Amino acid sequence: MTNSPTFEQQLALNQYWRQIGGTVMLPGTNRAADRFARASFYVNAIPKTPDPVQTIASAFSVIRNVSVPFGITTPDQPNISSTRWRTVADHKRKLYFFESVLTPNVFWVDLARLDFSAKSGKVMKLDLGPNQTHVYAGMANAQFKEVAPFRFLGI
Repeated sequence: MTNSPTFEQQLALNQYWRQIGGTVMLPGTNRAADRFARASFYVNAIPKTPDPVQTIASAFSVIRNVSVPFGITTPDQPNISSTRWRTVADHKRKLYFFESVLTPNVFWVDLARLDFSAKSGKVMKLDLGPNQTHVYAGMANAQFKEVAPFRFLGI
């Protein structure tokens, strides 16, 4: 997912880069259009496998390749900012994987093991800590704590 340009423009740029071929040259700037072109090439180049572990690893490798490095700011281009979080969803197994640039591990949440029922009425939160620096590794379901519901302004 990128901020700009519009999706239609990204598709046109993607078609241009497809004609050149990703093994010859890919755009390498931090601009969203260049990151989109790289992601498009790599997502179609990674091996397609039924192994969910390899699939998750491949998806993360593409996302890391198109992430804006931590700490980069471009004041005259506010749409370019550091990537803080990378996420991958495994829809079949109902797992949601997270990787923060500030911590060294991938962790995941098993959605099938969370209680989303209205009957329980529980609101759960994973405390990310100051500046999102709490370290989690592996399945993080047990780390969720019950909290008061989020209150929207004006409600």
